[in-house]
Amino acid sequence: MRQQNMDRDFAAPARTLSEALPYMQRYAGAVVVVKFGGNAMGDDAAMAEFARDIVLMKQVGIHPVVVHGGGPMINDLLDRLGIESRFVRGKRVTTAEAVQVVEMVLSGLVNKRIVQAINDAGGRAIGISGKDDDLMVCEADDPELGFVGRPIEMNVQIIRDLYLAGLIPVIAPVATGMADNETFNVNGDTAAGAIAGALRADRLLLLTDVSGVKDASGQVLTQIHPDQLRAMIADGTIAGGMIPKTETALKALEDGVRAVVILDGRVPNATLLELFTEQGAGSLIRSSEARVKPHGLRQGDSGL
Repeated sequence: MRQQNMDRDFAAPARTLSEALPYMQRYAGAVVVVKFGGNAMGDDAAMAEFARDIVLMKQVGIHPVVVHGGGPMINDLLDRLGIESRFVRGKRVTTAEAVQVVEMVLSGLVNKRIVQAINDAGGRAIGISGKDDDLMVCEADDPELGFVGRPIEMNVQIIRDLYLAGLIPVIAPVATGMADNETFNVNGDTAAGAIAGALRADRLLLLTDVSGVKDASGQVLTQIHPDQLRAMIADGTIAGGMIPKTETALKALEDGVRAVVILDGRVPNATLLELFTEQGAGSLIRSSEARVKPHGLRQGDSGL
């Protein structure tokens, strides 16, 4: 005879689902671009959890689009091949030799690992790169950085075709250039922002290894206006690796994304907490006049 622990609150999962219902309804049909990267990519359990969250989003009617990075994996293979990694102002210099390694790692190893994890969780994922159907066409971002690209032309119909067919696009940030046989390495956050902007996504979720945007006292800000963000960059409150993420957020908002959230991808079920709970899970960035399809509503935020 099987026994049950009667001290357990068996109604808790049902309450959680019931409380999430309004947020699921608000997000039905929404496009949510998720940038996946950081330490979670190298952990099998975290990868599986992320995949389940993405599959659940699709199951409740959201159209998730995953864009990923892969810096640690690129570093590892470059080291094993004896190809020197050089950085200028904190950014990797991508030589003609290195960009081939970047493409192998991002479009092959990393992309297919994420696809497999989503499929194993019961989803239907398909992996592509910015080269497929000329999704992302780039020019050199900075001559000193070599083959590091800045998107100048976006062709996102292939993404729409995939998610409307019930598939989950998983996109490697490798792009084509204007010249024949030209390949560019694109920063994962930059690629996610450009794709979200071209899709005019309801949300861009930037998963990081920090809890969000912090003020001068170190407190995480749950809501930020773009003007506040610019001021924090200017006075040095935002510095280091958070600068490109916040700049990506600002550009995405300018391009038509309804809201951007910078959140800690190490937190279990971070994307679900952000979308389907009242408190959210990170720093929400949007203009006060924007009509944003609500996620987990912050205190005092009508969401409209």
